[in-house]
Amino acid sequence: MRRLGTTPEDERRGLYTLIVLILAGLVVAGVLVSFALGRYPISPRQLLAALRDKALELLSALTGGAVTATKSDLVTDQMRSILFNVRLPRVLLACLVGCCLSAAGASYQGVFQNPMAAPDILGASSGAAAGAALAILLELGSRMVMVFAFAASLITIALVMIVSRTARGNRLLRIILAGIMVSSLCNALTSFIKLVADPNNILPEITYWMMGSLAKTKPREVLFVIVPMTLGIVPMLLLRWRINLLTLSDSEAKTMGVNVGAVRIAVIICATLVTAASVSVSGLIGWVGLVVPHLVRRLVGNNYRHLLPASMLGGALFLLIVDNVSRNLLLTEIPIGILTSVIGAPFFIWLITRRKETI
Repeated sequence: MRRLGTTPEDERRGLYTLIVLILAGLVVAGVLVSFALGRYPISPRQLLAALRDKALELLSALTGGAVTATKSDLVTDQMRSILFNVRLPRVLLACLVGCCLSAAGASYQGVFQNPMAAPDILGASSGAAAGAALAILLELGSRMVMVFAFAASLITIALVMIVSRTARGNRLLRIILAGIMVSSLCNALTSFIKLVADPNNILPEITYWMMGSLAKTKPREVLFVIVPMTLGIVPMLLLRWRINLLTLSDSEAKTMGVNVGAVRIAVIICATLVTAASVSVSGLIGWVGLVVPHLVRRLVGNNYRHLLPASMLGGALFLLIVDNVSRNLLLTEIPIGILTSVIGAPFFIWLITRRKETI
């Protein structure tokens, strides 16, 4: 029964807000469960005790010893090492990468008015793969692999935008075609690097990186991507209501006072930035940006005010679950990119065989 003074729109808005809050609660629960899984399980009580000890340690250092740093008996030194050097960075990175890839996918689908759009549509993933393969070939170390992947991804996007500006025809179509062409060049470069790489040491490392994995996550990797991810996510959240207008025709959006070209370019740049940051530390993880926004859209509708935050939370939860499966299903860890493809490919088949799909 509808309450007095409320409209159907108010009720839907309240329902969507509730769904977003439920997704946020599921992400928190998923994080706690992730610490309890593995060869060295960490209970929520031990997690809170370790975090409390770490906070007191930082306060003691900042206050010059005015705050006494104590250690709980619930947590051993080995457990602290596993928590802060292995488990916590990996869980955080899984949430961040899933959040960013899903947000990028939802944004691309709105900007390009194409339900099949995904984060690698402009060649960010293929550019990152070429940069990472080059760094691995030159044996520059894991830190430089991240740097090369991130830089190559941004260079690829810059090249796509330059090519699309000089071409003729519809702007959106030019960008997509330029992305396909530049991606093809990057894929050719990656294939050549794999051809000349040492088949005993270098080639397997390149192949494994391209499968996508969070197995070697370190705290420095989280610190490396947190800034570009924040610089991309925050503007997208602030512009999410304008993305709704981009799903209309350009003339309709302009009559509502929106600079269509500027908003579209800003969203593309932000979505590409978070994609580049994600791929640089996780390798190639496909389908997240395609699958999650469509699943979330069924829960909260097409309004980007709710769709974008829900997609971010859904992506974080999805990749967190998949990562837990990848590291616990078998004795040998399964590359996470394989699992997302196993889930994503059937979904894509189902999607393209449907009679009608709206964005």
